[in-house]
Amino acid sequence: MGSLKEIRTRISSVKSTRQITSAMKMVSAAKLRKAQDTVTGFRPYSQKLTHILENLSGSDSSQIKFAQKRDIKNVLIIIVSSNKGLCGAFNTNVGKVAISLANEKYPNAKVSFASIGKKAREYTIYKGYNVISNYDYVFDKLTFENVIPVAQEFMNLFLNSKFDKIEIVYNSFKNAATQIITTEQFLPVNTDTEKTIKKTQNDYIFEPSKDEILEHVIPLALKTQIYKAIIDSFASEHGARMTAMHKATDNAGELLKELTLTYNKARQASITNEILEIVGGAEALKK
Repeated sequence: MGSLKEIRTRISSVKSTRQITSAMKMVSAAKLRKAQDTVTGFRPYSQKLTHILENLSGSDSSQIKFAQKRDIKNVLIIIVSSNKGLCGAFNTNVGKVAISLANEKYPNAKVSFASIGKKAREYTIYKGYNVISNYDYVFDKLTFENVIPVAQEFMNLFLNSKFDKIEIVYNSFKNAATQIITTEQFLPVNTDTEKTIKKTQNDYIFEPSKDEILEHVIPLALKTQIYKAIIDSFASEHGARMTAMHKATDNAGELLKELTLTYNKARQASITNEILEIVGGAEALKK
Protein backbone atom coordinates (compact mmCIF):
# COMPACT_ATOMS: atom_id res chain seq x y z
CA MET A 1 0.00 0.00 0.00
CA GLY A 2 1.47 3.36 -1.06
CA SER A 3 1.41 6.61 0.86
CA LEU A 4 -1.72 8.75 0.94
CA LYS A 5 -0.13 11.27 -1.42
CA GLU A 6 0.73 8.58 -3.99
CA ILE A 7 -2.80 7.16 -3.88
CA ARG A 8 -4.33 10.64 -4.25
CA THR A 9 -2.10 11.24 -7.30
CA ARG A 10 -3.22 7.97 -8.87
CA ILE A 11 -6.88 8.77 -8.21
CA SER A 12 -6.48 12.15 -9.87
CA SER A 13 -4.73 10.55 -12.85
CA VAL A 14 -7.44 7.89 -13.30
CA LYS A 15 -10.18 10.53 -13.09
CA SER A 16 -8.49 12.53 -15.87
CA THR A 17 -8.13 9.40 -18.01
CA ARG A 18 -11.78 8.52 -17.48
CA GLN A 19 -12.85 11.99 -18.60
CA ILE A 20 -10.75 11.65 -21.78
CA THR A 21 -12.02 8.16 -22.67
CA SER A 22 -15.60 9.21 -21.97
CA ALA A 23 -15.23 12.24 -24.25
CA MET A 24 -13.65 10.10 -27.00
CA LYS A 25 -16.52 7.63 -26.70
CA MET A 26 -19.08 10.39 -27.26
CA VAL A 27 -17.14 11.83 -30.22
CA SER A 28 -16.89 8.39 -31.84
CA ALA A 29 -20.60 7.79 -31.24
CA ALA A 30 -21.45 11.02 -33.07
CA LYS A 31 -19.14 10.19 -35.98
CA LEU A 32 -20.43 6.62 -36.09
CA ARG A 33 -24.00 7.80 -36.62
CA LYS A 34 -23.01 9.76 -39.71
CA ALA A 35 -20.76 7.00 -41.07
CA GLN A 36 -23.45 4.37 -40.47
CA ASP A 37 -26.01 6.43 -42.39
CA THR A 38 -23.56 6.63 -45.31
CA VAL A 39 -22.97 2.87 -45.33
CA THR A 40 -26.63 1.88 -45.05
CA GLY A 41 -27.59 4.40 -47.73
CA PHE A 42 -24.89 3.24 -50.17
CA ARG A 43 -25.28 -0.53 -49.80
CA PRO A 44 -28.50 -0.92 -51.86
CA TYR A 45 -26.87 0.99 -54.75
CA SER A 46 -23.74 -1.16 -54.54
CA GLN A 47 -25.75 -4.40 -54.39
CA LYS A 48 -27.92 -3.42 -57.35
CA LEU A 49 -24.89 -2.47 -59.43
CA THR A 50 -23.28 -5.81 -58.61
CA HIS A 51 -26.48 -7.57 -59.63
CA ILE A 52 -26.51 -5.75 -62.98
CA LEU A 53 -22.84 -6.56 -63.55
CA GLU A 54 -23.42 -10.25 -62.87
CA ASN A 55 -26.27 -10.35 -65.39
CA LEU A 56 -24.23 -8.54 -68.03
CA SER A 57 -20.88 -10.27 -67.73
CA GLY A 58 -21.83 -13.88 -67.05
CA SER A 59 -21.16 -15.09 -70.58
CA ASP A 60 -18.20 -14.67 -72.89
CA SER A 61 -16.10 -13.11 -70.13
CA SER A 62 -12.92 -13.63 -72.16
CA GLN A 63 -13.75 -10.47 -74.09
CA ILE A 64 -13.87 -8.37 -70.92
CA LYS A 65 -10.49 -6.77 -70.24
CA PHE A 66 -11.14 -6.54 -66.49
CA ALA A 67 -12.05 -10.24 -66.34
CA GLN A 68 -8.97 -11.68 -68.04
CA LYS A 69 -7.49 -14.51 -66.02
CA ARG A 70 -3.74 -15.01 -65.99
CA ASP A 71 -1.19 -17.19 -64.29
CA ILE A 72 -0.90 -15.76 -60.80
CA LYS A 73 2.67 -14.53 -60.41
CA ASN A 74 2.16 -11.07 -58.94
CA VAL A 75 -0.56 -10.36 -56.39
CA LEU A 76 -1.60 -7.09 -54.79
CA ILE A 77 -3.47 -7.08 -51.48
CA ILE A 78 -5.18 -3.82 -50.54
CA ILE A 79 -5.54 -3.37 -46.77
CA VAL A 80 -8.07 -0.84 -45.49
CA SER A 81 -7.41 0.33 -41.94
CA SER A 82 -7.58 3.63 -40.03
CA ASN A 83 -5.21 6.57 -39.70
CA LYS A 84 -5.57 6.63 -35.90
CA GLY A 85 -5.35 4.14 -33.07
CA LEU A 86 -7.22 3.71 -29.77
CA CYS A 87 -9.76 1.40 -31.42
CA GLY A 88 -8.83 -1.92 -29.87
CA ALA A 89 -7.60 -4.68 -32.16
CA PHE A 90 -9.33 -3.15 -35.20
CA ASN A 91 -6.15 -2.46 -37.19
CA THR A 92 -4.09 -5.40 -35.96
CA ASN A 93 -6.76 -7.94 -36.88
CA VAL A 94 -7.17 -6.73 -40.47
CA GLY A 95 -3.37 -6.71 -40.88
CA LYS A 96 -3.11 -10.28 -39.59
CA VAL A 97 -5.79 -11.52 -41.98
CA ALA A 98 -4.10 -9.83 -44.96
CA ILE A 99 -0.71 -11.36 -44.17
CA SER A 100 -2.29 -14.76 -43.53
CA LEU A 101 -4.03 -14.49 -46.91
CA ALA A 102 -0.70 -13.79 -48.61
CA ASN A 103 1.09 -16.69 -46.93
CA GLU A 104 -1.64 -19.32 -47.25
CA LYS A 105 -3.32 -18.53 -50.57
CA TYR A 106 -0.34 -17.25 -52.57
CA PRO A 107 2.76 -19.09 -51.28
CA ASN A 108 4.30 -19.29 -54.77
CA ALA A 109 3.50 -15.77 -55.95
CA LYS A 110 5.13 -12.44 -55.32
CA VAL A 111 2.77 -10.55 -53.00
CA SER A 112 2.79 -6.78 -52.53
CA PHE A 113 0.59 -4.63 -50.35
CA ALA A 114 -1.16 -1.29 -50.77
CA SER A 115 -2.53 0.45 -47.70
CA ILE A 116 -5.51 2.73 -47.28
CA GLY A 117 -4.84 4.02 -43.77
CA LYS A 118 -1.62 4.70 -41.86
CA LYS A 119 -2.01 1.81 -39.43
CA ALA A 120 -2.09 -0.78 -42.22
CA ARG A 121 1.10 0.63 -43.70
CA GLU A 122 2.88 0.71 -40.32
CA TYR A 123 1.81 -2.85 -39.45
CA THR A 124 2.77 -4.32 -42.83
CA ILE A 125 6.19 -2.62 -42.88
CA TYR A 126 6.77 -3.74 -39.28
CA LYS A 127 6.15 -7.34 -40.39
CA GLY A 128 8.70 -6.94 -43.18
CA TYR A 129 6.44 -6.83 -46.24
CA ASN A 130 6.61 -4.59 -49.28
CA VAL A 131 4.10 -1.70 -49.38
CA ILE A 132 4.08 -0.23 -52.88
CA SER A 133 1.74 2.66 -52.12
CA ASN A 134 -0.44 4.17 -49.43
CA TYR A 135 -3.51 6.35 -49.59
CA ASP A 136 -3.80 7.82 -46.10
CA TYR A 137 -5.20 11.09 -47.45
CA VAL A 138 -8.48 9.44 -48.54
CA PHE A 139 -9.87 9.80 -45.01
CA ASP A 140 -9.23 13.56 -44.96
CA LYS A 141 -12.27 14.00 -47.19
CA LEU A 142 -14.04 10.71 -47.72
CA THR A 143 -16.17 11.15 -50.84
CA PHE A 144 -16.79 8.98 -53.89
CA GLU A 145 -15.09 11.60 -56.09
CA ASN A 146 -11.90 11.43 -54.02
CA VAL A 147 -11.86 7.63 -54.08
CA ILE A 148 -12.20 7.38 -57.90
CA PRO A 149 -8.49 8.18 -58.62
CA VAL A 150 -7.42 5.53 -56.09
CA ALA A 151 -9.63 2.87 -57.68
CA GLN A 152 -8.47 3.92 -61.15
CA GLU A 153 -4.85 3.46 -60.12
CA PHE A 154 -5.53 -0.11 -58.99
CA MET A 155 -7.41 -0.80 -62.23
CA ASN A 156 -4.49 0.53 -64.28
CA LEU A 157 -2.06 -1.73 -62.40
CA PHE A 158 -4.12 -4.72 -63.51
CA LEU A 159 -4.61 -3.54 -67.09
CA ASN A 160 -0.87 -2.88 -67.44
CA SER A 161 -0.17 -6.44 -66.20
CA LYS A 162 1.71 -5.21 -63.12
CA PHE A 163 -0.44 -7.55 -61.07
CA ASP A 164 -2.35 -10.69 -62.07
CA LYS A 165 -4.75 -10.54 -59.16
CA ILE A 166 -5.87 -7.86 -56.70
CA GLU A 167 -7.73 -8.51 -53.45
CA ILE A 168 -9.16 -6.23 -50.77
CA VAL A 169 -9.14 -6.89 -47.01
CA TYR A 170 -11.26 -4.63 -44.81
CA ASN A 171 -13.64 -4.52 -41.84
CA SER A 172 -17.26 -4.77 -42.91
CA PHE A 173 -19.63 -2.87 -40.64
CA LYS A 174 -22.36 -4.89 -38.91
CA ASN A 175 -23.07 -2.84 -35.80
CA ALA A 176 -21.22 -0.69 -33.29
CA ALA A 177 -19.87 -3.72 -31.44
CA THR A 178 -19.27 -6.08 -34.38
CA GLN A 179 -16.96 -5.69 -37.36
CA ILE A 180 -16.51 -8.56 -39.80
CA ILE A 181 -13.13 -8.84 -41.52
CA THR A 182 -13.92 -9.38 -45.19
CA THR A 183 -11.76 -10.47 -48.13
CA GLU A 184 -13.00 -9.65 -51.62
CA GLN A 185 -11.55 -10.24 -55.06
CA PHE A 186 -11.20 -6.90 -56.81
CA LEU A 187 -9.59 -7.94 -60.10
CA PRO A 188 -10.03 -9.86 -62.28
CA VAL A 189 -13.81 -9.45 -62.16
CA ASN A 190 -15.34 -12.75 -61.14
CA THR A 191 -17.82 -13.78 -63.86
CA ASP A 192 -17.95 -17.56 -63.68
CA THR A 193 -19.73 -18.33 -60.43
CA GLU A 194 -22.78 -20.59 -60.39
CA LYS A 195 -24.83 -17.66 -59.17
CA THR A 196 -23.77 -15.58 -62.16
CA ILE A 197 -24.42 -18.38 -64.64
CA LYS A 198 -27.97 -18.81 -63.37
CA LYS A 199 -28.65 -15.10 -63.66
CA THR A 200 -27.34 -14.87 -67.21
CA GLN A 201 -29.79 -17.48 -68.46
CA ASN A 202 -32.34 -14.65 -68.67
CA ASP A 203 -33.03 -13.13 -72.08
CA TYR A 204 -32.08 -9.45 -72.39
CA ILE A 205 -32.23 -6.88 -75.15
CA PHE A 206 -29.25 -4.52 -74.93
CA GLU A 207 -29.37 -0.93 -76.12
CA PRO A 208 -26.72 0.17 -77.01
CA SER A 209 -24.65 -3.00 -77.41
CA LYS A 210 -23.70 -5.22 -74.49
CA ASP A 211 -20.01 -4.42 -74.96
CA GLU A 212 -20.64 -0.69 -74.73
CA ILE A 213 -22.68 -1.13 -71.56
CA LEU A 214 -19.97 -3.29 -69.98
CA GLU A 215 -17.37 -0.69 -70.92
CA HIS A 216 -19.13 1.76 -68.60
CA VAL A 217 -20.64 -0.50 -65.94
CA ILE A 218 -17.54 -2.52 -64.98
CA PRO A 219 -15.27 0.47 -64.16
CA LEU A 220 -18.15 2.05 -62.20
CA ALA A 221 -18.73 -1.20 -60.30
CA LEU A 222 -15.02 -1.47 -59.44
CA LYS A 223 -14.88 2.11 -58.18
CA THR A 224 -18.02 1.46 -56.17
CA GLN A 225 -16.46 -1.67 -54.66
CA ILE A 226 -13.42 0.28 -53.42
CA TYR A 227 -15.57 3.11 -52.05
CA LYS A 228 -17.89 0.67 -50.27
CA ALA A 229 -14.92 -1.10 -48.64
CA ILE A 230 -13.53 2.23 -47.40
CA ILE A 231 -16.79 3.58 -45.96
CA ASP A 232 -17.51 0.19 -44.39
CA SER A 233 -14.10 0.28 -42.72
CA PHE A 234 -14.59 3.91 -41.69
CA ALA A 235 -17.87 3.11 -39.92
CA SER A 236 -16.31 0.01 -38.37
CA GLU A 237 -13.41 2.09 -37.07
CA HIS A 238 -15.71 4.44 -35.15
CA GLY A 239 -17.73 1.51 -33.85
CA ALA A 240 -14.56 -0.22 -32.63
CA ARG A 241 -13.25 3.01 -31.07
CA MET A 242 -16.54 3.72 -29.33
CA THR A 243 -16.59 0.18 -27.91
CA ALA A 244 -12.93 0.39 -26.85
CA MET A 245 -13.44 3.77 -25.14
CA HIS A 246 -16.61 2.49 -23.44
CA LYS A 247 -14.65 -0.44 -21.98
CA ALA A 248 -11.76 1.88 -21.02
CA THR A 249 -14.19 4.22 -19.23
CA ASP A 250 -15.75 1.30 -17.35
CA ASN A 251 -12.31 -0.03 -16.39
CA ALA A 252 -11.26 3.40 -15.17
CA GLY A 253 -14.41 3.54 -13.03
CA GLU A 254 -13.63 0.14 -11.50
CA LEU A 255 -10.02 1.14 -10.84
CA LEU A 256 -11.23 4.38 -9.27
CA LYS A 257 -13.44 2.43 -6.86
CA GLU A 258 -10.51 0.21 -5.85
CA LEU A 259 -8.17 3.17 -5.37
CA THR A 260 -10.77 5.05 -3.32
CA LEU A 261 -11.23 2.02 -1.07
CA THR A 262 -7.46 1.67 -0.73
CA TYR A 263 -7.16 5.39 0.07
CA ASN A 264 -9.88 5.18 2.74
CA LYS A 265 -8.20 2.14 4.33
CA ALA A 266 -4.82 3.90 4.34
CA ARG A 267 -6.31 7.07 5.81
CA GLN A 268 -8.15 5.05 8.48
CA ALA A 269 -4.92 3.26 9.38
CA SER A 270 -3.11 6.59 9.54
CA ILE A 271 -5.74 8.09 11.86
CA THR A 272 -5.71 4.98 14.04
CA ASN A 273 -1.93 5.21 14.38
CA GLU A 274 -2.15 8.87 15.37
CA ILE A 275 -4.79 8.08 18.01
CA LEU A 276 -2.62 5.28 19.39
CA GLU A 277 0.35 7.63 19.57
CA ILE A 278 -1.71 10.24 21.44
CA VAL A 279 -3.09 7.65 23.86
CA GLY A 280 0.40 6.22 24.37
CA GLY A 281 1.79 9.70 25.06
CA ALA A 282 -0.98 10.43 27.55
CA GLU A 283 -0.34 7.17 29.39
CA ALA A 284 3.38 7.95 29.55
CA LEU A 285 2.66 11.37 31.14
CA LYS A 286 0.49 9.77 33.81
CA LYS A 287 3.43 7.66 34.93
